[in-house]
Amino acid sequence: MSTQENPEENLPTEQATAHGAVKVAEDPFADPGLPPHKPRIQDIDERAAKRSERAIAFMFTLSMLATIGFIASYVIFPVDEIVYIWPFGRVSALNFALGLTLGAALFFIGAGAVHWARTLMSDVEVADDRHPMEATPEVKAKVMADFAAGAAESGFGRRKLIRNTLFGALALVPLSGVVLLRDMGPLPEKKLRSTLWAKGKLLINMNTNEPLRPEDVAVGSLTFAKPEGLEEHDHDFQTEIAKAALMIVRIQPEDIKDKRELEWSHDGIVAFSKICTHVGCPISLYEQQTHHVLCPCHQSTFDLSDGARVIFGPAGHALPQLRIGVNDKGFLEAHGDFEEPVGPAFWERG
Repeated sequence: MSTQENPEENLPTEQATAHGAVKVAEDPFADPGLPPHKPRIQDIDERAAKRSERAIAFMFTLSMLATIGFIASYVIFPVDEIVYIWPFGRVSALNFALGLTLGAALFFIGAGAVHWARTLMSDVEVADDRHPMEATPEVKAKVMADFAAGAAESGFGRRKLIRNTLFGALALVPLSGVVLLRDMGPLPEKKLRSTLWAKGKLLINMNTNEPLRPEDVAVGSLTFAKPEGLEEHDHDFQTEIAKAALMIVRIQPEDIKDKRELEWSHDGIVAFSKICTHVGCPISLYEQQTHHVLCPCHQSTFDLSDGARVIFGPAGHALPQLRIGVNDKGFLEAHGDFEEPVGPAFWERG
């Protein structure tokens, strides 16, 4: 007969072993193997408990300060600043500060919670019998009672210093996520509306890095230029050349159809933005016979003899023209900046 058919009251009260008969306990699982509980110093000494409380509150306070440091990093460190930090080498100051402060904020919340659980919360291990998956009203009542007992044993309501600093740390950490929205990009302000071109700035040949004279530009040729003072080793070169890049062509004055284009040129030399007005690709393909320039990205085509208007493709508006002239030394110079923003349109463009 199997043991499953024997009622519990028929189980043997003694068990034979090599050393003789041993009495079997009435409840064979009365001791599930848990070691005897040993009280901690915080359980018997309130001064030790207070020290732990202050240590936990200090960690939560450090988390709050680290979160504030995370937010302040966006203001303090420029996005392009590179610093040397041993042993990491040359790194972005902003990225390093953001990672360090956010990591510290999360670490000190976790460390404070672990220290709280190990020193002040109840450490008595409780073994409970298995129960059916469907909770009975008695089980629900027991769960709520256990929860209330756990809350009381944690000292969450009684130890206000821990509670308040924890709330402060948890309230500040989500602000890091709000600040991350700023990482979608710096506010452009009016930077998209202007370039480095200004009255009196010389047109510098991109290939020779020398100022251009009218005789340097032949009819039918295409020349690329940059504003005087912009050098390739400048930290903001790519940002500025993306707006100020210029293409220069020479057309017979009688072939220029647009009146303003003719007025803004010098002896048939016209200067237009090199940046396509569709998505900002650099234009580099020029047809001498038709005076058309083609964007290689999406085939937008502009007529440089007619105000650089769009004659084909997805570009939304003509290429901006730069008014040019010749200074007293015979060099080509700008008479000001572009009168409209270069490149593709943007949402706040007036």
